[in-house]
Amino acid sequence: MPNRSSFHSSCGGFDFLGYRTGADGAVEIVYDDGARRRMVWRVRSSPGEGVLSDALRYAVDQARVLPALYSELKRRSIAIEAVAG
Repeated sequence: MPNRSSFHSSCGGFDFLGYRTGADGAVEIVYDDGARRRMVWRVRSSPGEGVLSDALRYAVDQARVLPALYSELKRRSIAIEAVAG
């Protein structure tokens, strides 16, 4: 998987979702609402790059980004664990 990829809301919001390779080599998902909340999760499963990108791209364009993200990850069987937030 590449080192990082990011997605911003196309609805005019400030929400950001992306993934990156952390210092330990694990893939991490990063969420930032542009105001006060930043959250990071470690991906525990091994989804393909396209699968993870599709989930993040879909979720960031929803009115409620975090519930949409959790739903999309669950639907695609992508396991995560909280790192920060």
